[in-house]
Amino acid sequence: MIDSILLVFMIIGLLGIGSQWVAWRYRLPAIVIMSIAGLLAGPILGFFNPEQDFGDLYKPIISMAVAIILFEGSLNLNFKEIKGLGRPVFRIVTLGAFISWILGSLAAHYVAGLSWPVAFVIGGLFIVTGPTVILPLLRQAKLKPRPAKILKWEGIIVDPIGALLAVFAYEIIVFLMGTELNPSVLILFFLASAFAVLLGWACGKGVGWMFEVGYVPEFLKSPFVFVVVIACFTIADEVTHETGLLSVTAMGMTLANMRVSSVAEMRHFKENISLLLISTIFVMLTASLTWDTLMEIFNLEIIGFVLLMLFFVRPLSIWLSTIGTDLRKSEKLLVGWIAPRGIVALAVSSYFAAVLLEEGFEDASILTSLTFALVFFTVVAHGFSIEWLAKKLNLSMEGPPGVVITGGSTLSAELGKTFKEIDVPVVIADSSWERLHKVRGVGIKSYHGEILSEQTDYHLDLTPYEYLIAATEYDSYNALVCTTFIPEFGRNNLYQLSLQNRQGDDLGDMGHTIGGRILFNEAATWESLNQKIENGYVFRKTNITAQYTFKDHEKNMDEETILLFVKKPSNKLQFFTTEMSPRVEEGDIIVSLMPPSKEFGRIQEKLEEQRNNHS
Repeated sequence: MIDSILLVFMIIGLLGIGSQWVAWRYRLPAIVIMSIAGLLAGPILGFFNPEQDFGDLYKPIISMAVAIILFEGSLNLNFKEIKGLGRPVFRIVTLGAFISWILGSLAAHYVAGLSWPVAFVIGGLFIVTGPTVILPLLRQAKLKPRPAKILKWEGIIVDPIGALLAVFAYEIIVFLMGTELNPSVLILFFLASAFAVLLGWACGKGVGWMFEVGYVPEFLKSPFVFVVVIACFTIADEVTHETGLLSVTAMGMTLANMRVSSVAEMRHFKENISLLLISTIFVMLTASLTWDTLMEIFNLEIIGFVLLMLFFVRPLSIWLSTIGTDLRKSEKLLVGWIAPRGIVALAVSSYFAAVLLEEGFEDASILTSLTFALVFFTVVAHGFSIEWLAKKLNLSMEGPPGVVITGGSTLSAELGKTFKEIDVPVVIADSSWERLHKVRGVGIKSYHGEILSEQTDYHLDLTPYEYLIAATEYDSYNALVCTTFIPEFGRNNLYQLSLQNRQGDDLGDMGHTIGGRILFNEAATWESLNQKIENGYVFRKTNITAQYTFKDHEKNMDEETILLFVKKPSNKLQFFTTEMSPRVEEGDIIVSLMPPSKEFGRIQEKLEEQRNNHS
């Protein structure tokens, strides 16, 4: 065991973020890697046990982390997003949750062998999925918008509902076991739940109003929000246990639908904090399990319960609750299969295990093992199957990484046409129908609207696209677009045309953190590239082989040729920039912008070859 708490914190952080990196690098489910890392460091190798090491601080740390994660997830629940999906989402989080609770409770009693009171408590808790496990899977799978939105909304909304159902079932047990039946206990529970929702709404409205009127300075906004979130959670949770989750969800949804610009600007910062918390908390929870708990997982009753939850309870609850909605069979199949459990289930089940044991329910001793079995098997099964199943059901956006081009022009149209010819998805965005005319004329997908507008989030799905090229005539606008989309695309995948520096837009001295990478070469400005295309320059695609290497290509190039980008056999794109040139290898396709004289010469050579072959 490690004696230093500081060293334990460091190792937990390294394991959490390291697991995320390994998952990203090798395209594996992050939750699975984090679970394995926690199990290895905790019960298997015995390096540390966070629950013992942190003592009384362990549960408050978990609770606050869960509150922040759930709040951050609920900030994405803008009602505009589910336009056309309101009915199925509502049915799933209400009727579907209720059916899942009843069926899960029956399975817990008849298969896992739990008493009726314990079965109904744990059955309510097991309806949760949650943002801690759903959001990483959605990033990994690249689902189409409809199923992705349904899973996201269900995961975030049902999280507090599941915890409340468990509390409600427990209150029912206390009520029925009392010497005198006192309905005031149940009335107080419902009042406390209503108070939690009202508190969350009031906190959200208050924060939004203070931001809008300028009562909170810019540098204090993020800390201010986090303090209010923790206060909102704590106050509600002190009134009635687990209602704090409902409160922070209400607060996040309120802010998400107020259109407060400051909150939108902070969203990516909060996403980073949430990712850090998910990584560390999941490692802490799995590392705190004991060896006995792990061994208990392999009991036939527990395995049977998990299989029943996977293959019967979840699919049936989704199928029954969505009868009469416009969900297709493929969408029902996917949503009915994907239901991984996460941090909330693990954290809350340990609380109820202790409380129920104190009440004399000895069978509650297996709740931790039962919960971890369900969590681990669901994250493994769903984590490794979601991409495969989505592709089989044609619900995946998987394909070659695409390109977003901002700014309609001759250059954009011809560049987009070239991308399309080599099977790279492309969309060109512009707010002017006139500038999109040429784009639409060559059959390229276009988006009419301001790319920087909030409406873009709801009308343009960016999931299939990994690269963005800002190709308007305005350097400052190109820089702004690239800077805005850093969180979505990453700095390495954002590009803009060379600065023109002749139209009152001198950005040569701007900081390196602003804008994207400068494409091609310093002379390749918007004006010069469009002029070249109008003068007859053409885009040429060249296959690099063992017989025709990149050196051969360079020797045959005209000095006016501009090297644009390389498409790798893996479908990845690498662009030539002013800072670096990609390594061109056998099997690559290199795309260049060539002068018409060179292209005319090549056509003449091909015609001559054809004549010689016929003669």
